[in-house]
Amino acid sequence: MARGLLLVAPADFVRERTARQRAARKDDRALATRIGGLRKPAPAAWVVDLLAHEGALDEAVDLGPAIRQAQADADPAAIRQLRQQRAAVVTALAQAGADLASDAGHPATSAVLDQVRATIEAAMTDPHAGAAVRSGLLVRPLESAGFEAVDLDGALADPDAVPDAWSGTDAEPIPITSARRTRKASRASRPDSGPRAEPEPEPEEQPTPTADPTAERRAAREAESVARSESRDADAALDAAESELEAAEDHRSDLERQLAEATAAVGRAERTRDEAEAASDRARELLRAAQRHRRDVGR
Repeated sequence: MARGLLLVAPADFVRERTARQRAARKDDRALATRIGGLRKPAPAAWVVDLLAHEGALDEAVDLGPAIRQAQADADPAAIRQLRQQRAAVVTALAQAGADLASDAGHPATSAVLDQVRATIEAAMTDPHAGAAVRSGLLVRPLESAGFEAVDLDGALADPDAVPDAWSGTDAEPIPITSARRTRKASRASRPDSGPRAEPEPEPEEQPTPTADPTAERRAAREAESVARSESRDADAALDAAESELEAAEDHRSDLERQLAEATAAVGRAERTRDEAEAASDRARELLRAAQRHRRDVGR
């Protein structure tokens, strides 16, 4: 149900969601409520869902474990090769997404396609992000930040419908709903040791203080969280307005029905009046004829 609706272009989503909600309300009010609660996908999420529907994301997601293993092994040659392969796959998928959006009558902008690329790259860095983009239930784009787990809060229309994610190792799969908690606990307990791929050289002198990337990412996430909250509030206000509009339309339909019934009643009354007047005219004509006949007989 959700996957099919999320394939509708964002510009047409609210109208289609309302139509399906009304259709479902006749037979299943619980289903209608669930339909009404589905969030409109962001344009980039819609393009990724189109790719997922076509099964086009499998190669990209399957490339993720190899990249993560190469990084863990600190193998520069393997990392360079896999990064080149990743770049080619991401570029091809972004073009495929652009073609699907154009075929659907809603071409994607360059900014949207940048978000599509970032989402696909995030799917390669985190197995749970990979499961999310494969699900076809994405409602907002994703982004990765180094070795950190991808933030999936509010990213899916129905997190419970997304299968568990495999990390490419022998470990048991982790449900996507508990992914962030598990990954954060794992990072907190992991010692900071061992070589890393392509380490940055030590600076020879103290650099001029610059903006803290971690603080910038945190601020960006907070801004995104505020934007998502505002988007949810706007969706809720729109849903309320649609409900009021539906109630007004139902009331108008009742009034139109009552007006039609009243108009029909007036028509029937007018026909009865006309028939009565015609009968009265015929009676008067018969009376005058009888009076003339009586006068003629009296003579």
